[in-house]
Amino acid sequence: MKIALFFGSFNPVHVGHMIIASYIVEHTDVDQLWMVVSPHNPHKTKASLAKDHDRLHLVRLAIGDHDKLRASNIEFDLPKPSYTIDTLTHLQEKYPNYNFHLVMGGDNLGSFHKWKNYEKIIENHHIYVYQRPSYDLGPLQHHPHVHILEAPLLQLSATMIRSMIKEGKSVKYYVPDAVNSYLGDSTLYR
Repeated sequence: MKIALFFGSFNPVHVGHMIIASYIVEHTDVDQLWMVVSPHNPHKTKASLAKDHDRLHLVRLAIGDHDKLRASNIEFDLPKPSYTIDTLTHLQEKYPNYNFHLVMGGDNLGSFHKWKNYEKIIENHHIYVYQRPSYDLGPLQHHPHVHILEAPLLQLSATMIRSMIKEGKSVKYYVPDAVNSYLGDSTLYR
């Protein structure tokens, strides 16, 4: 089975994330896409993150009953900070018959050479890259395991959504309906 791994803080998950996830399962040959909620991205400050299980719950709400999308907490019990190579190694041991691919933005591909053991990752896993405006994809865009996609993108960020919530503004249409309902009834990000 081919599984695409879409790593992210999803702090909170928004419609931009869901559009990319949907595009991957509809326009590539993967069987499923797992939205891997990262407890701590080594490049982000942990203090800005909502609790792990709150973000996982929001991703589950966003996915709903989509049969090709899954929420994953696989990194919750791994050492922190989380490194992609370590997660991939763990997943291959746990699911030896699965073939794991990565999903990343073009901004990450340009700096991919700075990732821990990036050579091993790119040699053993295919990478689906959604382009981001104004980012140089770098020389790795020509690697045979890198697939550049024309996924639709929105100028939307979780940072902007958190600010809107904190200011008491509506985030309807910025986040999936189930996420909007949940956030409206909670104190998360306020």
